[in-house]
Amino acid sequence: MLPREVISVGSLILRPPSRDDLGAIVRASSDAETARFLYLLPVPYTSKDAESYLELAERRWAEGGAEFSVVDAATGRYLGAVGLRPTGGHGAHEIGYRVAEWARGRGVATAATRAVSEWAFDKGVRRIELRAEVENLASLRVAYAAGYLQEGIERERRRTRDGRPADFVAFARLAADPGEAVPRYLPLLGAEGLSDGVVRLAPVTVADAPDFHRLLSAPSITRWMMAPPSTIESTERRCRYTGYWWLSGQRVELAVRDAATDAFAGHIQLAQIAPLIDQAMLGYSLLPAFRGKGFMSRAVRLLVDWAFTNTALHRIVAGTDVTNEASQMVLERAGFSREAVHRELFPRPDGTRGDDVEWLLLRPHEG
Repeated sequence: MLPREVISVGSLILRPPSRDDLGAIVRASSDAETARFLYLLPVPYTSKDAESYLELAERRWAEGGAEFSVVDAATGRYLGAVGLRPTGGHGAHEIGYRVAEWARGRGVATAATRAVSEWAFDKGVRRIELRAEVENLASLRVAYAAGYLQEGIERERRRTRDGRPADFVAFARLAADPGEAVPRYLPLLGAEGLSDGVVRLAPVTVADAPDFHRLLSAPSITRWMMAPPSTIESTERRCRYTGYWWLSGQRVELAVRDAATDAFAGHIQLAQIAPLIDQAMLGYSLLPAFRGKGFMSRAVRLLVDWAFTNTALHRIVAGTDVTNEASQMVLERAGFSREAVHRELFPRPDGTRGDDVEWLLLRPHEG
């Protein structure tokens, strides 16, 4: 059983919750962002719910877990909560946290999660698990920053408040793990994206799913695709994953938009990112209505310039069917050079296979 103790870490104090926290717990549990990802949290959240939480905290301690209020060490102001729940014995626990709206953006959740994890390991806990919905980017950032390692994806683990099944990313830390923050290979792009005044690149969102699906279903696009035909459901699911893919360093997925109207014009990505060799593969597609305006050449230049300026990427490659002259012209205008031909690489609907022309752009040499 874990001992009830007070943990001091930097500017924070973690202590067992008390009745003095009731009002702050109600206020901290009543904003929309908290309710969005904590599906079991009552809405609206009342004083009675806060009383029930204090009772749960007592049970948590009695059952071998822990529950802490996180407060400001200087002022005593309530900032959030963090707790451990035993999971089936064998020295394993699951960690959870929430941060009050007024305390976000200060690293409170990361500091509290790291402090409780290391405290628990010192008390004999062997393994701590952490789960975050794929769209909960704030929680994903906490996991990576607190030294948790990803172990997999739990598909449709829970249903959201509106009944939609949601996927979760599963993380864990072992007592023997170093606990160092997972380095971020891809820096985040601001909400404003990248723009040259004609096109704008912005992270793909769920709101883009209908337009994105229309793009992926266009015959002029599907003729070059090796992936199975998309459905609106699979496209929406892909859009929900884009933030997680970016944070985990797997992929960059951006919508290409008309800078003048903000209309969805197409899609561009960096995929197959390989940090060991600092290489990524470029892919792109454009709706027919926006072709012939130089949009994709501009989009490619914007993305590769950002990548070489802000990441360690040294090689960006792209593959085109040998007959896809339009795509090859885009790459030539963006400075790519033809590097190789892979014979009979692309399967075609008629059962034949097409040659792949591989293109390369290297990081500009300094000096």
